[in-house]
Amino acid sequence: MTTKNRASSPQPPTQDVTCDVLVVGSGAAGMAAALKAADQGLRVIVAEKEPHLGGTTAISAGWAWLPGNKDGIAHGDTREAVVEYLRNLTPDTFNEQGVSHFLDSVQEAIEFFETRTAVSFSYPEKSPDYQMDLPGARLGHRAILPKDTDARILGKDRLRMQPYLSSYTVFGYMPQVGADLNEFFHVNQSVRSFIYVARKLLRTWWDALRYRRPVLRSNGNALMTLMVRSALDAGVTVWDTAPVEHLITDADGRVTGARIGGDHATTVRARKGVIIAAGGFSGDRELRQQYFSHDKSGDQHFTPTVGHGGDGARLAMSVGGTIDADVSSVGSWAPVTVFHTVRTRRERLFPHLRQIGLPGLIAVDGQGRRFGNEALSYHDFGGRIISHYAGQDEVRAYLIADAKTMHKYGIGYAKPWPMPRGYFYRAGYLVKGRTLRELAEKIGVDGEGLETTIAEFNRDAEAGVDTRFGRGSTPYNHFRGDPEHKPNPNLATLDRAPYYAAEMRMGDLGTFAGIAVDGDSRVVTESGQPIPGLYAVGAAAVSVFGGGYPGYGSHIGAALVFGYRAGRDVAGAADTAPRSVAAAEQ
Repeated sequence: MTTKNRASSPQPPTQDVTCDVLVVGSGAAGMAAALKAADQGLRVIVAEKEPHLGGTTAISAGWAWLPGNKDGIAHGDTREAVVEYLRNLTPDTFNEQGVSHFLDSVQEAIEFFETRTAVSFSYPEKSPDYQMDLPGARLGHRAILPKDTDARILGKDRLRMQPYLSSYTVFGYMPQVGADLNEFFHVNQSVRSFIYVARKLLRTWWDALRYRRPVLRSNGNALMTLMVRSALDAGVTVWDTAPVEHLITDADGRVTGARIGGDHATTVRARKGVIIAAGGFSGDRELRQQYFSHDKSGDQHFTPTVGHGGDGARLAMSVGGTIDADVSSVGSWAPVTVFHTVRTRRERLFPHLRQIGLPGLIAVDGQGRRFGNEALSYHDFGGRIISHYAGQDEVRAYLIADAKTMHKYGIGYAKPWPMPRGYFYRAGYLVKGRTLRELAEKIGVDGEGLETTIAEFNRDAEAGVDTRFGRGSTPYNHFRGDPEHKPNPNLATLDRAPYYAAEMRMGDLGTFAGIAVDGDSRVVTESGQPIPGLYAVGAAAVSVFGGGYPGYGSHIGAALVFGYRAGRDVAGAADTAPRSVAAAEQ
């Protein structure tokens, strides 16, 4: 593949630029829109405000929830089952038209990516829907994964890609959910797993020394590397460090372009329209205070997302758009631990997405009491945290483990034996107590309550049944546990000192409330009228699933489909842009 990229130079244009489509944001939704628009012969500019490309997708696991794909159909999945599941998931906010458009386009979008771009997918057999107790749920064949790639396909542009979230890697390597991650869980228990992990890490370290960054890209980073490569090959101009400062409209209210700042300061005229794909608003304190019930003070939420600062929402509102918060959940929740680097004291976050359902880990509140099933999806368990702390000034829970669990699995970012733990203590991530009472005192939890909770949980764990919250009672719970642990993959006693804790605060992977759009992703006013020339897709737009989180990769699946649809549909938009930018601003 060619490595030529006319957008690599950060030199700002010296005059106004004209294109057919301006895409704001370079995550999955934005690049999907750009790729489809370019495939139809349109000239496309992607403006990314961050210094790296790929957005939050590039630090994600990369799954895409795309029911109705060819593999799912071959294994007996039906459209009727998908609709039944989604209707039961959010009965009060079910978006019938949006879901219909989504399902209409799933296979069309996948076929486009796999035949017209460098993107290719694998189709895991097992990826349970998050709510397996609901009618229509499936054990697998709905969520798909991007195949790994080599970052060197981007040539000199590979360092423009968003790096992995460092706290979520294992010494630079990003494990994939499923068999790959399971080998890491058993690295200190199996010779086979040890050899497997050693090979992965040695390759990662060698590449980092040789190329300044590991070149094997997996998960969402692989998806974005392949999408950016495809966009450059298709002639898409891709700018980083190029924030959109404001939109431009003509006398009739049609959006005709935007003013760009940063390294590419210019005015862009977009003949067909502007597509906002700039992520959600969880990084905007004022909007969080308005829409997040648990963060009225503005300091109780910590987002690991990239670029979700509400820019897209504010751009849309500046020309008559509005935020639609009529959803079952305004955000896709993810509990996080907030800590600081030892030397620089820079704030870092670890999202608890994969581990809290493992046997021997429980979550408690300030009274030392459990309050939900820890093996739920991170979104659903995050929702339990929010509802449990409703009306309280602080949202602060704790993950608890004993010595054998810490030795075997670790606690998230704090890795298991034989990794030294001094750094995790100094960074404020991990707390240790010789007894449960000592641990409780250190983290500010009621000691008697914690001891009572542990005693109750241990009795259940020995029997293999969680009588309080049903942990380990569904196939999805088991998927988040240790399949080799018996009798229940999610339950083990906490009975060996010392004991360990990591604090959990509230975070997210994006917002489900978002820019109000119609079924064709056109931004609409409060009265429901489309704003000509303006579209919103991905986390920038209101959730097509009504605020529900149906399964692995719900954000990315919807982003790929509606990004694709917007890029397809914008080609037919009327070209009514004025002859000059000056005319547009008058």
